Amino acid sequence: MKTLLFTLEYPPFKGGVANYYGNLAAHWPREEPLSILDNHQGRLLPRHGFLLWLSSLCTAGRKIRREKIDYVLVGQILPLGTVTWILSFFRSFKYAVFLHGMDFSYALKKPRKRFLSGLILKRADKIICANSYVARQVREFYPVGQKQIIIVNPGVSALVPEIKTTISENLKSRYNLTGKTVLLTLGRLVRRKGVDYTIKAVEAIPEPLIDNLIYFVIGAGPEEEALHRLVSPRFAAQIIFLGGELSDDEKWAWLNLCDIFIMPSRDIDGDFEGFGIVYLEANLCGRPVIAGDSGGVRDAVIDGYNGLLVDPEDVGDIRRAIMELATDADRRQQLGEQGRARAQKEFSWDEQTARLITGLKNKNL
Repeated sequence: MKTLLFTLEYPPFKGGVANYYGNLAAHWPREEPLSILDNHQGRLLPRHGFLLWLSSLCTAGRKIRREKIDYVLVGQILPLGTVTWILSFFRSFKYAVFLHGMDFSYALKKPRKRFLSGLILKRADKIICANSYVARQVREFYPVGQKQIIIVNPGVSALVPEIKTTISENLKSRYNLTGKTVLLTLGRLVRRKGVDYTIKAVEAIPEPLIDNLIYFVIGAGPEEEALHRLVSPRFAAQIIFLGGELSDDEKWAWLNLCDIFIMPSRDIDGDFEGFGIVYLEANLCGRPVIAGDSGGVRDAVIDGYNGLLVDPEDVGDIRRAIMELATDADRRQQLGEQGRARAQKEFSWDEQTARLITGLKNKNL
């Protein structure tokens, strides 16, 4: 079966979706021919009007014909799903559509886009959802049937990159972390990540526990200034912001350095956490996580197994979870070790790619 991955986002394009497709392609078995058609140098989406559609239609049509493609994997339901849907009436191939979260929410917002998405999904051979939450949404809005849906989560490397000890030691020394319990959030600072409620929860932790706890918030984003203002002056030593992007070495050093990773994400006006790959990255370092029970997070975090799920709208529940793990080193170690074993076994890219290929070939799904 000759397969084409048709996507706007693909390395060297940055971002979670591009990384998802890049890793699936990198772990695709050699005996299964895979071709890539992405938006490199704007060849799929010129900036001007009707040319946008015409260019994608012609480029994809030529590639499908010349390479005798049997199966098209559509990276974005809109607009590439529309292009593929049209071509499917003139070329003999099957197609599957990837859905991640925000892309599907966006498609549902306007009646015209919702109707068009329904046509695309109805004709699709399979629908590939990046998490169970999106799969439930698809079934809620469209009569697609259980058999059409394949869940392929984002994956992680089966091995933790080697941590550069010099970076870790410098961080410990710089922030005087000996004897401290380190709480960490790492990611883009947007409202749904729950940093605001985490700050409130940390400030509600009583003495003497709060004296030995330090919370690092690493990242940048539109909420950065508001979050700075939210911190009470007397907690300035316990809540530290580090802006900017981290190198991979720095990211892994911080994940390895922390005692607890926390990101109680919540749904805000259709903006939700599709999965949360950073939870698994923390688990790979043997660290337990505290996550908001929202969106597709339950695919990544099993409550009481590799971390704790909290009500992301309840500061008291977030505070409870922090205190539970901060006061119990054995519990932290247990959850972290279980999380590492699960991430390596169930969420390797080889496993996720195999799941996708099996699903595409299985006519009984």
